[in-house]
Amino acid sequence: MTTEPALFTIQPAGLFDLNDLRRLESLCFQEDAWPVLDLVGVLTLPGIVRLKAVISGRMVGFVAGDKRDSLGIGWITTLGVDPEFRHRGVGWALLAACEEQMCLPRVRLTLRRSNQDAYRLYQAAGYTRYEVWPQYYSGGEDGIVMQKVLGEFKKTEIG
Repeated sequence: MTTEPALFTIQPAGLFDLNDLRRLESLCFQEDAWPVLDLVGVLTLPGIVRLKAVISGRMVGFVAGDKRDSLGIGWITTLGVDPEFRHRGVGWALLAACEEQMCLPRVRLTLRRSNQDAYRLYQAAGYTRYEVWPQYYSGGEDGIVMQKVLGEFKKTEIG
């Protein structure tokens, strides 16, 4: 595997990306991959930020963020990068773009305790351990909830 920088673009994702997202979920998450109905939801429901990373017309990464405006919290519900394109800045760029588009003061996410690569990425991006959800994942593995405090965003009023 090479670690050369990848030239990619971050684009909005939609229902036409369903098959590519199914492939990516399976590659990235195996037994934790979302069922097709959940993928349809993340690609169509209102209030969800959904972005894809594309290289030469191919989806190589995806992130979704659930905006919970009333709580001032955004949840990164999924972030996956094709193993062939990891360690090239794709995950970092998707995470940053999703945070920016959610425009909320705090962002949280959950990962498997054993996913040390993801843990290092999130730590480097400014996330800290927030709490543990015991036996959250299939197989009984704990989920680590991480949080990033981005500050108080102020919505500007016109008029």
